[in-house]
Amino acid sequence: MADTVREITEKNEHLVFSPNACFSDSSLGRKLPETPCQIRTCFQRDRDRIIHCNAFRRLKHKTQVFLSPEGDHYRTRLTHTLEVSQIARTIAAGLRLNENLTEAIALGHDLGHTPFGHAGERALNDVHPGGYRHYEQSVRVCEYLENSGKGLNLTAEVIDGIRCHTSGVEAKTLEGRIVRLADKVAYINHDIDDSVRAGVMCETDVPSAVRKVLGETKSQRITTVIRSAISNSGADICLDPEIAEAVKELRSFMFERVYTNPYCKSEESKADTMIKQLYHYFAENPEEMPNSYEEICFREGADRAACDYISGMTDRFAVSTFTRLFVPDSWVIR
Repeated sequence: MADTVREITEKNEHLVFSPNACFSDSSLGRKLPETPCQIRTCFQRDRDRIIHCNAFRRLKHKTQVFLSPEGDHYRTRLTHTLEVSQIARTIAAGLRLNENLTEAIALGHDLGHTPFGHAGERALNDVHPGGYRHYEQSVRVCEYLENSGKGLNLTAEVIDGIRCHTSGVEAKTLEGRIVRLADKVAYINHDIDDSVRAGVMCETDVPSAVRKVLGETKSQRITTVIRSAISNSGADICLDPEIAEAVKELRSFMFERVYTNPYCKSEESKADTMIKQLYHYFAENPEEMPNSYEEICFREGADRAACDYISGMTDRFAVSTFTRLFVPDSWVIR
């Protein structure tokens, strides 16, 4: 019997990939076993499920750094995700690792991000009894919230990479560790680009020592890190010490100049107020949430349902919902 397209792809992986790669036919599998696709590997299937899910589409209207920027060229959470995916795939290809697994993790890593970026995350973390961490919510989106409460039933390797993409415990696969690096490289560099566009800083404000090591432009800096990762990684994902130190210094610079800049963050107090008021309202009035959250209320409580509902909102839907609930309507005497 002739091999399926998937089986041919899986065999080719063993001919091309590094021994350090995560092979598709060696996946730990899904919580609910499924008949394999004849065309796609398990990780290609995961990638497609993420791209076609509701939470992925909502990323286009969620803040990256600048809240409600005027202009079409500022990053959103979706464009950030795509840039992470591109950087991660390039590194994976250079190391002969599994690009499809890398891409699936990258595309899913921020599915649980709140409206208004990290300001929204901090607000929910303040009021929700269990705290709030977007990487844990991204896993929750994939396992429980998508597909009418059935979840996406992704492979263990993709879930692990999403859960471990930011800090703390490292992902079990090198592909997952690549996404952690790519996420940092992407947001630091595209946030510089957006900050220059917003007039917050100039390219030449980047410390000269950093520019000397990483490069003068966004493209040069990203290329430098990619090349270093490919040249220095083996059993783990590593950078040359000088480049790793320059990336660390650049990140510290961005926190000082942009991420904690009062000008950039002037609207965040409003976002904080909106998120917290919406949370308290829906936790106290769970019947006001869509019917799809009724089961969560019953099983895990109204606090958990309110957290899920609000974290899934886009910026503009959060604003319109807040306005509907808390801002008086105009009226006309007839």
